Amino acid sequence: MAVDVVTFGCRLNTYESEVMKREAKAAGLEELKGGAVIFNTCAVTSEAVRQAKQSIRKARRENPDARIIVTGCAAQTDPTAFADMAEVDLVLGNEEKLKSHNYRALPDFGVNDFEKARVNDIFSVRETAGHLVDAIEGRARAFVQVQNGCDHRCTFCIIPYGRGNSRSVPMGAVVEQIKRLAGNGYAEVVLSGVDMTSYGADLPGAPRLGKLVKTILRQVPDVRRLRLSSIDSIEADDDLLEAVATESRLMPHLHLSLQSGDDMILKRMKRRHLRDQSIQFCADVRKLRPDIVFGADIIAGFPTETDEMFENSIRIVEECGLTHLHVFPFSPREGTPAARMPQVRRDIVKQRAARLRATGDAAYKRHLESLKGSRQQVLVEREGLGRTEGFTLVALDQGVSGEIIEVDIVGHDGERLTAAPAAARAA
Repeated sequence: MAVDVVTFGCRLNTYESEVMKREAKAAGLEELKGGAVIFNTCAVTSEAVRQAKQSIRKARRENPDARIIVTGCAAQTDPTAFADMAEVDLVLGNEEKLKSHNYRALPDFGVNDFEKARVNDIFSVRETAGHLVDAIEGRARAFVQVQNGCDHRCTFCIIPYGRGNSRSVPMGAVVEQIKRLAGNGYAEVVLSGVDMTSYGADLPGAPRLGKLVKTILRQVPDVRRLRLSSIDSIEADDDLLEAVATESRLMPHLHLSLQSGDDMILKRMKRRHLRDQSIQFCADVRKLRPDIVFGADIIAGFPTETDEMFENSIRIVEECGLTHLHVFPFSPREGTPAARMPQVRRDIVKQRAARLRATGDAAYKRHLESLKGSRQQVLVEREGLGRTEGFTLVALDQGVSGEIIEVDIVGHDGERLTAAPAAARAA
């Protein structure tokens, strides 16, 4: 029998799912009749929670003999909602999911004091271990956890209650993990965390993210591409900016946690930056690294957002030069301050989200057009598809998964670049 892990949400969940699968197998879940299906959930939006529940019900219909375990941020923040589902056998918290003995809490293992939900106070967790994994199943690039949790309390966000306070993986453990993955053939590694630019504040000497990046590149020469997941630009340190400017193996792609382009909304979100600071950051980094590509998260229809405030979010797409836009229609999360604020009508929220996505799509197509005629180094993700150093999709007819190839960009279809072998241009 198999242990299957279904992953929702962020890159950190993807990394943790590999740890979970190993720990669940070590606990003997493969020996169970029907095996086990583990859901690693996300709590960012109410839609993410709904999709997880829908998938759980489907899994039970398709696997009547399997044991179904639910964990992740949605399970951490609302364990009762999943424990009350007849389809679910066990609910584990975000800390519990990473330890094999917790998977033996299933009644199949003869546990007399069986409790369906085993979710402890995440704020009591003080450290984040550097779990070693050999591979990330089905992925051409590897994700490595460097940080977990968040000390900030943005008014819309439930994640600190799912992940706890900020805590960092020691640099030595991060370097050892990346050496292991590079040795197993991964050409690209992505550093991930909940609030990654807060890295190191809880470690001896308080090293910053920039020092970690420089240390990795110095001590792991075999890693050809190092990429950062989402960062908070207001926390970017000088070493990080210097690495962006001087380290060719650090990929020219930054995904920013902007959330809004309006100062009043940013204040009501309890963000720590203003729109002009975001615009200046992008301008400054572009001077350091002219080929930099920026992505961003932006929420449409945050409570009290007026038409004029929303227009500021529309304008910041061009003012920051954003190309990869993640748009979230505001979704009130119970237990957050924003859920108690005056709400924008749902039809207006949807309209604004659609317009913001259209603005992002137009910016992305301009970006695709700007790359025509260029030569790019592309990591092949799977047959027929890869990504440039700037994380732009490329349609390919060559290469194998995990390989970095050089191609000439000959056009695009509005969604991805089209490429020809680099040698074709010379011929």
